Amino acid sequence: MTFSIVARSTDGESWGVAVASKFLAVGAVVPAAVAGVGAVATQADANVAYKGLALSHLDEGATASVALQRLLEEDDGRDDRQVGIVDIDGGAASHTGHACLEWAGSATGEGYAIQGNILAGDFVVAAMQDAFEASDPDEPLARRLLAALAAGDDAGGDRRGRQSAALLVVQEGAGYGGGDDIAVDLRVDDHADPVTELARLLDLNDLYLTASTESEQVEITPELATEIERRVHELGHDDLGGWAGTENYEMRVDPAGAWIDQQILDRLRDATEGAPGTPDHPATEPPQGRA
Repeated sequence: MTFSIVARSTDGESWGVAVASKFLAVGAVVPAAVAGVGAVATQADANVAYKGLALSHLDEGATASVALQRLLEEDDGRDDRQVGIVDIDGGAASHTGHACLEWAGSATGEGYAIQGNILAGDFVVAAMQDAFEASDPDEPLARRLLAALAAGDDAGGDRRGRQSAALLVVQEGAGYGGGDDIAVDLRVDDHADPVTELARLLDLNDLYLTASTESEQVEITPELATEIERRVHELGHDDLGGWAGTENYEMRVDPAGAWIDQQILDRLRDATEGAPGTPDHPATEPPQGRA
């Protein structure tokens, strides 16, 4: 009752899984990935032990095909299972047991495995494959996975309906503060339109949990520093760092005060729009507060 894509980025630095289903909290069951090792999706009559076992086989040097073979050899319930694996080198393998409910099947290609069961038809997997292959190989893996998932959803997805979706991407040092490998770990556990909601969350993830690129950074000149100081004072903060920390913008403001992310500057201006002595600026989405 699930459709998923498991993939490695073209540059060989990221691995991930995107999945959707008419099933509560599908992200708690299906996806697993470790940077520098690979990624796996286990579904249909999901054997959650496949996640740890597959990653262990991959970590020991097995290819995706060999890891899959070992999983199936050790499991008497393999006829009811569906699983996709991508290894460190982008090798891909997928299995659909003959007892999986129709429509069930998969497709593999360079760096990806797509699989689904209880789907509206084989065109769901085909749409996902087309979307992934048509996506820009230089685009972040999370965006490519989401594009494939959305294409499958638009094509009919799980024929029973929609309920949950998840996106997991790993890359060495990509976690918050560089402390682990989790680049993206988002779940929509129960929603009428989970894939659309997942896309919204990915936008927020990029804003709050990824660092500014050089092209997004605006130099804080003396004139801009004066403006910023006035605005953060109007919001009740002593300095830019205090305001940014309150709003969870730490990764998009230079601690030394040399630059500020353009999006964050826009949000600061918007937050003080209409305040006495404040020049007018185009309105943008209101800032998100700390949970």
